[in-house]
Amino acid sequence: MKRLIAFSILLVAFFSAQAQDTKLPPPVKTGGKPFMETVAARHSERAYVKREMPPQMLSSLLWTANGFNRDGKRTVATGWNKQEMSLYVVLDDGAYFYDAHAHKLKLVAKGDFKKALGQPEVTNNAALSIVMVADLNKSSIDNARIGTGGTSQSIYLFAASEGLGTVARGSFKGAELGKALKLNSKQAITLVQPVGFLK
Repeated sequence: MKRLIAFSILLVAFFSAQAQDTKLPPPVKTGGKPFMETVAARHSERAYVKREMPPQMLSSLLWTANGFNRDGKRTVATGWNKQEMSLYVVLDDGAYFYDAHAHKLKLVAKGDFKKALGQPEVTNNAALSIVMVADLNKSSIDNARIGTGGTSQSIYLFAASEGLGTVARGSFKGAELGKALKLNSKQAITLVQPVGFLK
């Protein structure tokens, strides 16, 4: 009987964990503005109107930022192909890890973590904030700047193509945000980038 109860508890825990994962629809890899028009439209924007991002748009954004576009290779360059960069997404209801291999969001923690992002006048009305995190077990912080820059620019170009706003932010509450994302001592936040709908 005790074994049956223990097994039941494990089963419930397993399915609860699975329910916390959000499988994203396949990214749209066609369309958008022509490249030169996209580059011409690329700029930083800090004022947004509060609106939730549709799943399809979120899927394409995250794939563009740090997904896989061929076997084992990312959409952005990393030094020595170390692929040390990971993305976390802060939404109104919690913080999530972007699992690029499975193309899904994994819940890290429920709650409102926008205070840790800093600059509430920018982040509070954004649809989401992308937090770039470097795994220092894989590469150095200096090397991680390559992946950070590539990821940030990809987000900028996606936003310009889709009529969204974004801005790269180096000011955030590092310790508080790291705690919210449950990062370890070898994970370093390199940049925070909100994305939102233009006013």
